[in-house]
Amino acid sequence: MYAVKQPATAALKSTAAVDRRVNGSGNYVRVGKARVPSSGTRVYRHGSVRAVISGGDKASVEAATPLQSKGVSGLSSSSSSSSSVGGEIQVKAVVTIRKKMKEKVIEKIEDQWEFFVNGIGQGIRIQLISEQVDPVTNAGKSVQSAVRGWLPKPVPSEYANIVEYAADFKVPSDFGCPGAIMVSNLQGKEFYLLEIVIHGFDGGPIFFPANTWIHSRKDNPESRIIFKNQACLPAQTPPGLKDLRHEDLLSIRGNGKGTRKEHDRIYDYEIYNELGNPDKSEDLARPVLGGEERPYPRRCRTGRPPTKTDSLTESRIEKPHPVYVPRDETFEEIKQNAFSTGRLKALLHNLIPSLAVTLSSTDNPFECFSDIDDLYVDGVLMKWKEEEKKEGKKLFLGSMVKEVFSAGERWLKYEIPAVIKMDRFSWLRDNEFARQTLAGVNPVNIEILKEFPILSKLDPAVYGPPKSAITKELLEQEINGMSVDKAIEEKRLFILDHHDTYMPFIERMNALPGRKAYASRTVFFYTPTGIMRPIAIELSLPPTASSPQYKRVYTHGHHATTHWIWKLAKAHVCSNDAGIHQLVNHWLRTHACVEPYIIATHRQLSSMHPIFKLLHPHMRYTLEINALARQSLINGGGIIEASYNPGKYAMEISSAAYEEMWRFDMEALPADLLRRGMAVEDPSAPCGVKLVIEDYPYAADGLLVWSAIKEWVESYVGHYYSEPNSVTSDIELQQWWSEIKNKGHHDKRNEPWWSKLDTKDDLCGILTTIIWVASGQHAAINFGQYPFGGYVPNRPTIMRKLIPQEDGPDYEKFISNPQQTFLSSLATRLQATKIMAVQDTLSTHSPDEEYLGQVNPLESHWINDNEVMKLFNRFSDRLKEIDQTINLRNKDSHLKNRSGAGIPPYELLLTTSGPGVTGRGIPNSISI
Repeated sequence: MYAVKQPATAALKSTAAVDRRVNGSGNYVRVGKARVPSSGTRVYRHGSVRAVISGGDKASVEAATPLQSKGVSGLSSSSSSSSSVGGEIQVKAVVTIRKKMKEKVIEKIEDQWEFFVNGIGQGIRIQLISEQVDPVTNAGKSVQSAVRGWLPKPVPSEYANIVEYAADFKVPSDFGCPGAIMVSNLQGKEFYLLEIVIHGFDGGPIFFPANTWIHSRKDNPESRIIFKNQACLPAQTPPGLKDLRHEDLLSIRGNGKGTRKEHDRIYDYEIYNELGNPDKSEDLARPVLGGEERPYPRRCRTGRPPTKTDSLTESRIEKPHPVYVPRDETFEEIKQNAFSTGRLKALLHNLIPSLAVTLSSTDNPFECFSDIDDLYVDGVLMKWKEEEKKEGKKLFLGSMVKEVFSAGERWLKYEIPAVIKMDRFSWLRDNEFARQTLAGVNPVNIEILKEFPILSKLDPAVYGPPKSAITKELLEQEINGMSVDKAIEEKRLFILDHHDTYMPFIERMNALPGRKAYASRTVFFYTPTGIMRPIAIELSLPPTASSPQYKRVYTHGHHATTHWIWKLAKAHVCSNDAGIHQLVNHWLRTHACVEPYIIATHRQLSSMHPIFKLLHPHMRYTLEINALARQSLINGGGIIEASYNPGKYAMEISSAAYEEMWRFDMEALPADLLRRGMAVEDPSAPCGVKLVIEDYPYAADGLLVWSAIKEWVESYVGHYYSEPNSVTSDIELQQWWSEIKNKGHHDKRNEPWWSKLDTKDDLCGILTTIIWVASGQHAAINFGQYPFGGYVPNRPTIMRKLIPQEDGPDYEKFISNPQQTFLSSLATRLQATKIMAVQDTLSTHSPDEEYLGQVNPLESHWINDNEVMKLFNRFSDRLKEIDQTINLRNKDSHLKNRSGAGIPPYELLLTTSGPGVTGRGIPNSISI
């Protein structure tokens, strides 16, 4: 059927992006901001759409797909060029959809219904929007088609559930190039749109990457707007797309009201007011994070009503029900992705409760080290409930935790962690304790000792004298007579200082049952032979009326008693460090602080914007994994509170750290190293800094990755921002940065250290920092959790006893059985197996992981710019070179922190990995 004259209200009836407001005479409808006359205008509508049928159809379409840019099976050249008949162009749209995973019987029934719905033209409607403005409507020219009789044509690939449809259009020869497509889903359920490819215009196929859920019209009457893969700044937006660009951003922002629904794709901000559950128990009430009293980054708003008990606390959605995140932020549903979400949910909903059932009646401390070894040799006999068995199996795919069957019983068996795999006793050595501050799972707190004496910044009226009990005389005994001043001058003294972070909470923490902690400081000496070793540990308690100052200093000693006490002191330091690692460096500085960047990017940067396209891979899965964490990990009574020393005060410590130390400008790796004194400025060095300790694996490898990201960002930004004032004149970009500062990190909005955004250099610095934190930084402090923490004595997360003192009641027990005292101070069997299971899951790469420098094959048409693709390929090649450099470093016998007898190589910043717990690999985003 050729073009016919018909009322615009009929032609646009089911296109939901059309605002159906008609003036009093009924002569106009509104498309975006434009009025369309109801008569006298040619609206092109093709009434018969040819189906794409696999085989046997002589007219079957050969179209480019997301998997093969050349087409499924060789698109003929005539299909890629315009074919004009009577002043009209024949155009073909190839629509690629990923179907949901379903049982076969259900799938067959739903497919038949889908065929019927599409067959009568009530399935999906597509409206092409031109880049050119129609002089009559003052909006982009548009043509739409209802789909009739679509049949799926399976895409020949390894990707399951990918199907194609095709639709024919006829458009006027003066239509211009299409720049957007409006998609209306008339069915009763959503579908996942991968991309649409338009054939028939001059210049070859035009790609419209989507990778989005298209909601049903019954859930939301508005159509979805999909732009083609041409990046452009706001000022460069084609005239026909300007209104749509603005309209799409408005739809994403929402109005800040109401409870979010599952199908919504609305991004907005909220404080952390959902961690507690006072309606369930008074003991589960938690303070709100975010605001003047307890500053914190903002999270994604869900709009749930307040609890009945506390109007300031948002009501909770408990597992297994999902917490709202914008629809496109949820885990994908292809088979590989189902592993990621299924395994984590199986952990939270089945394994942890089953461990509690199994061990609760005998939740005793480990009695000897062989009890811990049994977790890797024999395992834990599980008491699975019948309904839990199927879900529980999801845990045991590519995991360090294995399910073992023996004589009809089900055992939970842990793999040996990397830290003791080659040397079972490495954790006992002082140099291994020190090495892990440079090459372990938390290598970001060690800093140079710049001055002496060591002083606290806390209020002395509350916390006692600020001066540390570590003296010059004591240190000089431990460094072979070298003066402290000389050691500081030669940059040989370093410190791990958790004193001020913990001290305000110690009294409350120690009042919790089964928790005992100190505020700790540890001083290290870097020997002339290149070995870092701990020389003094200070453990402090808050002052009391009877003891105005409690500061004990421990050294290694050479007597059996002092040797065991030294082990206990190191264990307390490790416990403090584990808490700071999880609550501050891992959760706060990566997960929580990145969430506002993601929200602002969606709210302020159009999907057409080049910076949106640059950041998009680095936002994948983060909001979903954060929502899961708030539901079951960091919530009141959750796994983190149960498994780490701060207990119910865990998130308050995280908030205090945000207030005291978090600065965006210091999240850049070179700046962080300079702040900690672990590097000095050196203009001749690639990143402008030179490491104080060359053999600092995290920093040395991290600077390589940082440099590669920086080079890629600079080349990308330079490509799009070529004019002198292009950064300051970019309205979307300026609003994006303003919103990150003023809304996303509202409690820090008035800080003077926020970067300006006036130049390309400013923009490159901001973007490099965001990408580094989401990729390299998160990888370095996340994927080593089980390799280092899976052996409880190496990195205890809980200490249950203070160190016995000579005048104390437990001292004689300690003297008679120091091993029992040590083990009874660590986590119980249940606590240990819980945290090991969590660390295992958090250290696991899913099979669908997308790594730095890689592009998902399903998103290969993310941008239509050959020059950008060349720049990206150069970035990918550079990362491959970095992997080779890291592998060579791990074989260098001079680098003692990453090589040697029994020492695992440092691989956390190798860019790629296979699935499972590998201790390597940099995903593009915070995806676990």
